[in-house]
Amino acid sequence: MGIGVSVFLVAAGAIFYWAVTGDVQGVNLNAVGVILMIVGALGLLWALIASSASPWRRDGGVARG
Repeated sequence: MGIGVSVFLVAAGAIFYWAVTGDVQGVNLNAVGVILMIVGALGLLWALIASSASPWRRDGGVARG
């Protein structure tokens, strides 16, 4: 899961939690919103850790020959 997908999940969860006022029988939309925000936050954390530990990371150094 990338950073963009994680941010999307957090935003969708926030919309479900705070903005949606409708009722769906058998589904608690507030709980769905909280779950989406948690999954998005964990995905964002994972993406940031994975990108910082990548061996292909650019360190800004220039090799001089």
